[in-house]
Amino acid sequence: MLGRVSETPAGGTRWPPRLTDAPGGGPGAARSGACGPGDLAGEPHTKRACALRASRRYGKYPRQTQGGRLVISREAVRAEESLDGKFVVHTNDDTLPAEDLALGYKQLMRVEEAWQTVKSGLRLRPVYHRAEHRIRAHVALAVLALLLEQVAEHTCADTWRNIRGDLKQIKLAQLSSPHGEVWQVTEPRQPALKRLKSLQIKKPPPVLRMA
Repeated sequence: MLGRVSETPAGGTRWPPRLTDAPGGGPGAARSGACGPGDLAGEPHTKRACALRASRRYGKYPRQTQGGRLVISREAVRAEESLDGKFVVHTNDDTLPAEDLALGYKQLMRVEEAWQTVKSGLRLRPVYHRAEHRIRAHVALAVLALLLEQVAEHTCADTWRNIRGDLKQIKLAQLSSPHGEVWQVTEPRQPALKRLKSLQIKKPPPVLRMA
């Protein structure tokens, strides 16, 4: 959406631009020809104003006043705001309701995101194994990790990023002394306990091992 750009002290951009805002500084310093649809007819105008009106992205927002000044068209802004958050999905099955079409499209995006995760986030590559059974095990573990991530998101009704953030505070500390060592788990906070309960995972014991 085209917003308001405040004037900068050293040759910055002003919105709405004036017809005398030419790179050279004076009136008519950089005059231009026609701008295509909705030309700036009448008084001379700058290349900056011409480029703005000819822009495919922003050309529909400014309009020209009788004095030759460009201002934002509030009607065009309201028309674009009415389309915010909407998208069109094409299908050859006219029996599906709109809700199922939108859900299927979002699932398609999730599948593409999952493949990208397999190739990057799960570090499926590079594979340094040579034996076939080791390569198969490497790929199987990566896909299994992705499956566990999806199960966790579905169970907790939240993103894996948030789930992982709550569970990260559970730490395993190794305490060593001349008399031996202790493997101790930090006390989980309330968000982590809530995640463990949703995933049906038992709270870890305070001490895992003493040696």
